[in-house]
Amino acid sequence: MTAAPFASHAEPVRPEWIDYNGHMNVAYYVVAFDNATDAFFDALGFDAAWRARTGRSFFAVEAHVRYLGELRLGQRLAVETRLLAADAKRLHYFHTMRAEGARPVAATFECLSVHVDMATRRAAPFDAADLAHAQAAAAAHALLPPPEGVGRAVSMRASRT
Repeated sequence: MTAAPFASHAEPVRPEWIDYNGHMNVAYYVVAFDNATDAFFDALGFDAAWRARTGRSFFAVEAHVRYLGELRLGQRLAVETRLLAADAKRLHYFHTMRAEGARPVAATFECLSVHVDMATRRAAPFDAADLAHAQAAAAAHALLPPPEGVGRAVSMRASRT
């Protein structure tokens, strides 16, 4: 993995994803981000073969979505992913979604996933090689400026009256 966002996923905005406002419903942004997460894990080597060989997987434990722009039927969405951190049991990553070929950000998704032993369904440490690989990817991405919006929390600012 290089010190650049990973272009993890692209797909069309599907008709069943459009809501009564004529744009992609909030639930389907999360579906598309989940698809991007699968592609990102595959690219890191944590793919179906790895899951079968190791009996390990990942569970999302916390996520934050920001909806910043509309996606409409007929557009293709594209997601870039950054691995922000990796420790003994967790991956912290950030997805940025745009309409394919467009600059404005449509949505972001920040997530913390835990590495799980599927036999016990409990958090488990990575083996040394997998941890080193994940940390190397995070170190490469750390060379970039932090993505806009990382670490944000939901809040309401006091209104000016």
